[in-house]
Amino acid sequence: MQIELIETFLDLVETRSFNRTAERLGVTQSTVSARVVALETAVGARLFTRSRAGTAMSTEGLRFEAHARLLRADWTAAKRAVAPSGDAALTLRIGIQNDLAAGFVGELVADIRRTLPQAALYIEPDYSAQMCADLASGAQDFAVLFTPKPQPDLHFASVGELTYRLISSEARTRADISPASYISANFSPAFEQSHRSILPELVAAPLSVGQSATIAALLNALGGSGFVMAGMAASMVETGRFLYVEDIPPVGQPIFVAMHLRNRTARLYRRLVRSVTRSLVPLVSLKLRS
Repeated sequence: MQIELIETFLDLVETRSFNRTAERLGVTQSTVSARVVALETAVGARLFTRSRAGTAMSTEGLRFEAHARLLRADWTAAKRAVAPSGDAALTLRIGIQNDLAAGFVGELVADIRRTLPQAALYIEPDYSAQMCADLASGAQDFAVLFTPKPQPDLHFASVGELTYRLISSEARTRADISPASYISANFSPAFEQSHRSILPELVAAPLSVGQSATIAALLNALGGSGFVMAGMAASMVETGRFLYVEDIPPVGQPIFVAMHLRNRTARLYRRLVRSVTRSLVPLVSLKLRS
């Protein structure tokens, strides 16, 4: 069976639109229709119904969906299994939340290499939604992220909480913060909600950024106020150029690991979770001192 048929089926499950799926896959609508017909012929059942109300899954389509996801993941894993990997016994593709990469990835890779010396590693900083999609498709094996996107095939577990502090080059209290020079942090939906509840008047700041290191760089270059990781905040305050905004509490950001559901009890993945937990200690322990 051609994997393009499975990919088209799963995209159509999400969009419920032949036209939208054609746009997303970069093919014509007639190609999408032909692939669906070919897949239905192969499985011997009608998977979708089309009407004026739109495209809907048939009962058989609903039953086939879980198998299609597994087929896609297995196909991706099979291709990676035969790809060149030097002398390594296995290759692990690991996604890391963008905001964690700079201060965390070194410790993590060192710990994994000590624990799994036979593994070749591919590390990719990314955002949570894309990592969840890559895990579901089999393009990634494991991820450390901020925002779980529940899917039937994915397993998530909490491994800690990161702390952010509000610092400023010009304000010691909330009342002194200038909206014109405030840099709004948008690290995740959870962080955004906390930010909105604490500083609703600054949500619509003229500059919004989704990475702590970028906010730090902008503060160093432009001055102003913004949330950065607790460790980064401490280093910047130590320079004497920045102050903690005293009447604004630290904001916590939960950290999760994610993997395919069938891997959650495998020894290899339990070892990866332990590596992540150990590697996060220097970052999450700052919560106790902030």
